[in-house]
Amino acid sequence: MLFLQFELDGERYALDAAAIVQVLAYTQARALPGTPAWIAGVIEHGGAPVPVIDVSRLALGRAARALRSTRLVLVRYRSGVSPHPDETEHLLGLILERATRTQRIERERFADSGVATPHARWLGPVASDAEGLVQWVDVEQMLDDETRALLFPAASAVAVAART
Repeated sequence: MLFLQFELDGERYALDAAAIVQVLAYTQARALPGTPAWIAGVIEHGGAPVPVIDVSRLALGRAARALRSTRLVLVRYRSGVSPHPDETEHLLGLILERATRTQRIERERFADSGVATPHARWLGPVASDAEGLVQWVDVEQMLDDETRALLFPAASAVAVAART
């Protein structure tokens, strides 16, 4: 599998390249007052608004640094609230520091970290290589139900209607 590697305070993380739509230069997002601090805001892409998550703020409690290697990565996000997956696919922007390198890692090399992360469900298994550990980031687990309802209200309304 091919991954885009990024860093959080010197630790390596890997994002499955199959989920990536586009890697852009870092751009400020328009802030969305009333949302959690780690929601950086929204950008316009292809004529449509795209919500943006600051992964550094989500994981570390601090804003991503505007480094030359900081990227805005657009990924496919499936909210999983509809029986038709194509109806629930959205674009989601992720601000990632030091996101300039890809790496091939076989799925079998990843193993459970042995540590439960209920408040960071998006942190997946780890793999080891010559540089140390790298942890798989699962975009589908990044948003909880409440945040999903904030960012994709139409999809959440469909989910509520389907449950009743």
